[in-house]
Amino acid sequence: MRPLDCFAPLAMTAQAAYHHAKSKAGKRRPMTLIINNEAVHQVLTMRDTIDALEASYLNLAKGEAVCRPRIDIRIPTSDPTKNYQWGTMEGGSTGGYFAIRMKSDIVYETEYNGAITQEKYCVKPGLFCGLILLTSIENAEPLALINDGHLQHMRVGGDGGIGVKYMARKDAEVVGILGSGGMARTHMQAFTAVRNIKKVQVFSPTKKNREAFADEIRAQYGIEVKVCDAPEQIYRGAHIVAGLTDSAIPVLNGDLLEPGSHIVNIGGSGVPDKRSLERVDVYLRFGDAPAPRSRPELALDDEYIAWEARPNADKFGDGRKGKRAHGVTIPEKRITLADLVAGKAKGRTSDDQITYSERGNLQGAQFYAVAGRVYELAKKAGLGHEIPTEWFLQDIRN
Repeated sequence: MRPLDCFAPLAMTAQAAYHHAKSKAGKRRPMTLIINNEAVHQVLTMRDTIDALEASYLNLAKGEAVCRPRIDIRIPTSDPTKNYQWGTMEGGSTGGYFAIRMKSDIVYETEYNGAITQEKYCVKPGLFCGLILLTSIENAEPLALINDGHLQHMRVGGDGGIGVKYMARKDAEVVGILGSGGMARTHMQAFTAVRNIKKVQVFSPTKKNREAFADEIRAQYGIEVKVCDAPEQIYRGAHIVAGLTDSAIPVLNGDLLEPGSHIVNIGGSGVPDKRSLERVDVYLRFGDAPAPRSRPELALDDEYIAWEARPNADKFGDGRKGKRAHGVTIPEKRITLADLVAGKAKGRTSDDQITYSERGNLQGAQFYAVAGRVYELAKKAGLGHEIPTEWFLQDIRN
């Protein structure tokens, strides 16, 4: 069964109820869309994603949008090697949409080929539960429930594209990638959307996976792809260096960065290795979630915060073993996207500088923007399952 297809029988019931009601009343009732990953994949382009994200970040800086950092709740399971994690992030804007993204995971760590990776599942390995609830800020109507899988990969890749758009060399054409999974694929969509990429150098621990990725990229983009036998080979001549893995520890090696490189990094506790940060000349952070209106002293630049049952017991997940989530990593070199776009700050000023970009704690601002675009595109294409909005409503004041 495909994601959210469990709602298909309900949707058919809803359609029958709708036609019955329409024949009696002659007026269409409000419907909420159930949008699965297949529909998201069908309608959402990387250009849509980058445009939606960039507009959201700039609206946040203008005070026209709002979000909060990601919040996780962690609870030990009966298995001491695993814990439950519930994660949410939310945001909205005066443009019309609000969204909350929700994840329900069992989290653990494993070692593979000498690398420690963070793993997760819902119910059983290979299945995941992540949903986005999109609502209208005009009448509070629940507009859609959307699987977060494909949208999640697109929004992270879109961030990489924004960083390359503003900070990489204009003639950047060689990409070095550590990782060959879904994030590597969406980042390639993003990189090729903003630069004329001619060559990719890729390494991941499993030879079969990196070769399959290379075959796919060659066919999709018609560019040269070198499959590397060791991680250090991806840096040679690379203008864009991307660590795109699910590793629980940093995977990049700053000693191997060549002059003029732009760094993109996910995984590895959220930041590149210490040596990479030492070599960065300009650091673009897209922005920071605002403080609560009534408690300005609670302003946080942390990417996520967590509450835990049995707080002294070791747990897995971001911020593993009580480690604080990164905030502004190199403040003396930091500029923001809003200041860069407004001409208040300079980005790269020479082809030899090493630059680094990352989102900041703006996840909530991503999901309302991209989910809103998906909703519009899906409605236009006639995709998604409809269920009556009234099923979400009640006449008892909450």
